[in-house]
Amino acid sequence: QILADRQGNDVHLGDRDCSVQRRHQKVVEESPSPGITPDLRRKMGNAASKLGKSVGYHGAGPVEFLVQGRKFYFIEVNARIQVEHCVTELVTGVDLIRQQLLVDAGERLAFGQDDVVQRGHAIECRINAEDPDRDFQHSPGLIEMFAPPGGPGVRVDSHGYSGYRIPPNYDSMIGKLLAHRADRETAIGTMLRALDEFVVVGPKTTIPLLRKVLQHPDFRSGEHDTGFVERYFGARPAVTGGSR
Repeated sequence: QILADRQGNDVHLGDRDCSVQRRHQKVVEESPSPGITPDLRRKMGNAASKLGKSVGYHGAGPVEFLVQGRKFYFIEVNARIQVEHCVTELVTGVDLIRQQLLVDAGERLAFGQDDVVQRGHAIECRINAEDPDRDFQHSPGLIEMFAPPGGPGVRVDSHGYSGYRIPPNYDSMIGKLLAHRADRETAIGTMLRALDEFVVVGPKTTIPLLRKVLQHPDFRSGEHDTGFVERYFGARPAVTGGSR
């Protein structure tokens, strides 16, 4: 995640791992990535900043890479805030929305790279109105009850509420559930507790699948990749590419 102003100042705000996907759509995101070394993280951050400077980029922008072993390969830059920006906010304490508005308005960044410190571990689960048992078929309709979890380390970003009718025409995501704790293992435990407490009555959701993902040995060990969901949970691969 990079952030740059119009005066030529920029910072990178660490990495996000978005390997848990189905049909190129992200399901779980976290920061920092459990699958890369501190040295590789530093090299990727430097490469992201260098890329932004080379094109005169300003604003907030995620620079996406594919990682294989000790090497990483550039994919693209998304010139916008992404859904999973919240995990970066939680581990750095930087309000990305506010900072993007400030630098786009011409303000100078008020902090430098040495001021960016990552604290703890954050995980985000996308709560989608989909049926994982029917190849993630969209599940629109009336939400009869919507009771999100709370408590220490839990954040919920959602437009859902009891009585809301999910339309069939748009993206199926109805919320983002986040857990931020001192370490990854504790964050996973908090997320599992929050998923157990998240009540959505009416449409099918991805909550049962998310519980399985977070308890799978490959995820717990950080050895998952972009084929993880298709390999273990039956999602058919995409015929054509989709947004990430």
